[in-house]
Amino acid sequence: MGKPLIEFKGVTKRFNSHTVLDQVDLEIYEGEVATIIGKSGGGKSVLLKHIVGLLQPDEGMILFGGQPIYKMGKKEWNRYISQVSYMFQNNALFDSMTVFDNIAFPLRQTTHLGRRAIEEKVRTRLEQMELGDVGGKYPSELSGGMQKRVALSRALVTDPRIVLFDEPTTGQDMIRRNAILSMIAQYQRRFGFTAVLISHDVPDVFFISSRILALDEGKIVFQGTPEAFETFQHPFQDEFVDSLEELQEHLTGIYSKRHFKVRYQKLLGRKRPQERFVVGLFALDHFEDLCEHLGHTAGQEILDSLGKYINKHFGAVGGFSARQSRSQFSIVLPFSNLPEAEQILRDFSMELREEGLRTIQTEARIHREACFEFAVLAGLAEGEFGVKEIDRILGQARKNQREVARVHCGKRR
Repeated sequence: MGKPLIEFKGVTKRFNSHTVLDQVDLEIYEGEVATIIGKSGGGKSVLLKHIVGLLQPDEGMILFGGQPIYKMGKKEWNRYISQVSYMFQNNALFDSMTVFDNIAFPLRQTTHLGRRAIEEKVRTRLEQMELGDVGGKYPSELSGGMQKRVALSRALVTDPRIVLFDEPTTGQDMIRRNAILSMIAQYQRRFGFTAVLISHDVPDVFFISSRILALDEGKIVFQGTPEAFETFQHPFQDEFVDSLEELQEHLTGIYSKRHFKVRYQKLLGRKRPQERFVVGLFALDHFEDLCEHLGHTAGQEILDSLGKYINKHFGAVGGFSARQSRSQFSIVLPFSNLPEAEQILRDFSMELREEGLRTIQTEARIHREACFEFAVLAGLAEGEFGVKEIDRILGQARKNQREVARVHCGKRR
């Protein structure tokens, strides 16, 4: 994995007699999306503020590129801090400035760009964040969601090497939360910056994260990939993660990946070996292009509507579903063999082309004349209840994927 870009070694921070960070060791690598999860008031924001220099540890050290940041000279410190951007939880917008000037502020303060160059960069960010018509307004004239997007635009406008996001989706509904996470992921891939997020958006934030860092009782109790976190055994999972996943499942009817596997394992105990079942994997193809063209909010609304449509159709025949990645959903049909499942899929595909895509387009509030394109892919694979490796069966379903419906310039086919 190489040398860490940012490293904490034995970092402890106390406020009076209260220890907030307790001998924290963590590593953040160049170009990754590292997400810090933990209970409210557990020290996540305190941790971020150490990276940007707003707080100093009582014990331990923080290194950037192997060099302790608090031993840097003035020039080295200025060079370091100029590469870091921070998006505050409360947005920290200037009430007396317009949206345009809020976003332009760091460019005017920290760069030597001319007026035209600054205006061009700000206009670009406004359009990317679906804020093109509010540049002349003041923060008090905007909704909480729009204020959040203005703050995100300002954090990205200097093209930083490291961006720290302190709960960037606070106050957003589920669609907007996923839209903001999608935007962060897209910009991170496009510009290659290192993103460090604090988030409660479990499990959705896992889909954009390279690694997860779990902070519990002032200590980092887990560092690793989202896939490894699925099998992590710790009271933190039961007390914090499960409650958030169950809330989202209650709202959407769609399982998290981890609870999907738990449900699958329970089925294994009820069925006789050699009994057959079918797994399906659905994908919204061209999802990134769709978000780029229509905006991330519309893209997420299409994805959300598709997931609910899949869950409704296959739930009616005894199936259950989960979101597997940013743009993929899985299903298990526990009472069907492959020929039966193929007929169910044919019926689903016909219904999707004839009515479902129109419903999805309407729910996403996309104008009839808008020109955009996406395809829905689906693949099936048969398994036996004596086989425990659901991931292997999902892999076969992925290989079997084919196009079952397509929208081109708003026309279904």
